[in-house]
Amino acid sequence: MKLRIGVIGQSSRGPLPMAPGLMEKAEKVGAEIAKRGAVLLCGGRCGVMEAACKGAKANGGITVGIMPGEGTDDCNPYVDIPICTGMGLDTRSAILVKSCDALIMLGGGNGTLTELSLAYTSGRPVVILRGTGGWADRIKAVALDGHYLDERRSVPHVYADTPEEAVEKAVALAQSANGWEQVS
Repeated sequence: MKLRIGVIGQSSRGPLPMAPGLMEKAEKVGAEIAKRGAVLLCGGRCGVMEAACKGAKANGGITVGIMPGEGTDDCNPYVDIPICTGMGLDTRSAILVKSCDALIMLGGGNGTLTELSLAYTSGRPVVILRGTGGWADRIKAVALDGHYLDERRSVPHVYADTPEEAVEKAVALAQSANGWEQVS
């Protein structure tokens, strides 16, 4: 079975400013996921999701978009397999997170923060790509010991400085049930 690496991050809709280089880093993350033979899962829409899918497709990867609606009208053109949940953003996010072996977070606003929290409570490891703005650059300052969302200390967040490093760590985490000690 192929590894399933999720990409969560900022859409290009709404008032949030994009960090410089965010889309290029997301595209590189997608490319690196494809080069390692993993399947890229995302929310299937615009922004980080579209850029990551574009990078994966350019490198022969498979992309899955977990869509919030019942149709594919707002699906980005680089999604191979759209999963139309018809359940809205919150439920779509839960399905996305629970379908992944590990996730990579780039930038992000409240929706991305929700997905990070869902990953934490679901026991899914997340690699956070620093230098991508939004919650990716703020979460360490508010996280317990810089790595946990609460005192349970269930699944530590792991940080990376480059798209290559983020994917390398995500793949290692996905392959190992307790790999975060070796990866962090």
